Amino acid sequence: MERPHRAHLAVQVALAFVAGAAAFWVVAAALSGLHADVVVALLGLTYLAGVIAIARIRGVAYAVPVAMAGMLAYDWFYLPPTHALEVPDTANLVDLVVFLGVSVLIGQLAADAVRRAKRSERARATIAAEQAALRRVATLVAHDVLPEGVFAAVAREVGQLLGVQATHMGRYEPDGAVTRVGSWSAAGSHLQVDTRATLDDTSVMGVILKTGRPARKENYAAASGEVAAMIRKLNIRSSVGAPIVVEGQLWGVIVASSDRDEPLPQDTESRLLEFTELVATAISNTEARTEVHRLAEEQAALRRVATLVAQGSSAADVFTAVAEEIEQLLDIEDTALLRYEADGMATVVVNRVEGAALTPVGTRLSLEGANVATLVLQTGRPVRQDDYDAEPTDALGGYVSSLGFCSGIGSPIVVEGHVWGVMIAVSRRADSLPANGESRMEEFTELIGTAISNIQARSDLAASRARIIEAADDERRRVVRDLHDGAQQRLVHTIVTLKLAQRAAEHGGELPASLVSEAITEAELATEELRELAHGILPSILTRGGLRAGLEALAMRMTLPVDISVSADRLPSPLEATAYFIVAEALTNVAKHSRAAHAEVEVQVEDGTLRIRVRDDGIGGARPDGTGLVGLADRVAVLDGRFYVESPRDSGTLVEASLPVSGQLAELRR
Repeated sequence: MERPHRAHLAVQVALAFVAGAAAFWVVAAALSGLHADVVVALLGLTYLAGVIAIARIRGVAYAVPVAMAGMLAYDWFYLPPTHALEVPDTANLVDLVVFLGVSVLIGQLAADAVRRAKRSERARATIAAEQAALRRVATLVAHDVLPEGVFAAVAREVGQLLGVQATHMGRYEPDGAVTRVGSWSAAGSHLQVDTRATLDDTSVMGVILKTGRPARKENYAAASGEVAAMIRKLNIRSSVGAPIVVEGQLWGVIVASSDRDEPLPQDTESRLLEFTELVATAISNTEARTEVHRLAEEQAALRRVATLVAQGSSAADVFTAVAEEIEQLLDIEDTALLRYEADGMATVVVNRVEGAALTPVGTRLSLEGANVATLVLQTGRPVRQDDYDAEPTDALGGYVSSLGFCSGIGSPIVVEGHVWGVMIAVSRRADSLPANGESRMEEFTELIGTAISNIQARSDLAASRARIIEAADDERRRVVRDLHDGAQQRLVHTIVTLKLAQRAAEHGGELPASLVSEAITEAELATEELRELAHGILPSILTRGGLRAGLEALAMRMTLPVDISVSADRLPSPLEATAYFIVAEALTNVAKHSRAAHAEVEVQVEDGTLRIRVRDDGIGGARPDGTGLVGLADRVAVLDGRFYVESPRDSGTLVEASLPVSGQLAELRR
């Protein structure tokens, strides 16, 4: 190690020259009275020991001139031809000065080489120690040690490597504060982790938060704030810090602090940055593992709910399951589900909010103000509210705030394009709910929407089937009644009349012309009634001539002008029959209720779809939930079609149906 109080180079050169000259004259004086080789050898050994001592005490810069001056004196005054022990002449003096100068130069070069070798050795030792520390930390990172363990190890390794009094690691928070995540002290008094402190621009942590770059502070005398107070309490004089950047974002900071008066070395920042890269890797690895675990849990929860939906579970079971899953995933305890009503109110469907016993399921709540439920209804998007400072008219928000909740998020439940309700999660913790809580809830509310759609579809299908069965039963009863009261009675009368005529003929009498005439009349009437009855079921002209012929015949029987436009060729019988009955029912309603002067019927095939439109210029106001129109909707639904009625007041009525043709054609080809 270099001597801490080494003389200036010029002074050192002068002193080395003087030491060499003095050594020359001391050796010369000693050799002047000696002539025995043994004594001279002993003197040489003694002199060599002295040179070694000088080298150890004063360094090689002095030892080399002293050694070479002794050798020169030995050559001059002992080895023949010898010099006289007197003041040398000019030539000899020049030789002596040059010799001593060269020896001093050689000594300085040797001393510089020694110094550089020592510096190199120290640098190698420092690098080796640093690499060993980095390897130990990297091993922890590679073994997936939890971040807390990595933080503690990094704080310890940095403190011991830099020889400082203390090291601290902190995580920056969204509100500008810092939370201590790791610390180390040479005295062994480590500070407690998970403690928060506010920051300002006078501390190293505050400067790094503002600039995102390494920073140092040589004096904390004028610093203020919580961090500065803690630093002064620890008797820290100076600090150097480096940012911890995770995936391009400033995550936290590591700070090395010293209680010595001199500043920390200039390379402290760069040495700290090498450790922050490992810390960032450990954080990224942990966050990646956490994200994978979170996604796995979330997907498992979604599968459980999706299974309930696929199994046709009741809405209540699905709602409760979603609430439970969201509570576990977001680590909260309180959720609720509200259904929006047409009158601007909301009905509580699920209530798992602790302390809200006064709002049981079925309670109606006002949606005034700016609470989560109201904002979701207005925007149709997920909403977050990190405080519940309710407006005076905000009854729902004020109620939630009175229960001690600090934050809440809501996700809309969309059913067939309309906002049906909202799932709400609230928290009493001071820190807000997870940043991605809205998107995570949205995945579950989509399943709720699917479940509601499925339940409504099953309900609509069941009602449609019931109506179809009831309509079929009514149709059968009508056919039976019409047959019994009409054609059957006439055929019975015809049979009785013919039997009377037969009996008269058998007894040899004349066949009464009146009986035959009466039988013919009744038979003709029965035939006509049967024809009309068959026409009501499915007209023969439709089966013989197709949809165009059937609709033209239908229009001819109407009491108002009807324009018929049919561009479709022959179609499968189910499509033709359904299209015929749609037009027949629509025109019947036009004749009975619309007060129209004119009607139009358009039937065409477009892009694999049979489109049927019946429009009139009447008074409008037709009810889509009327028996006839509901029956048509059921018929269309059986063929996977769509049915639409538009009937504004005083603007006529449009009845429109769309039926897929491709599947029916495939059935026809088979």
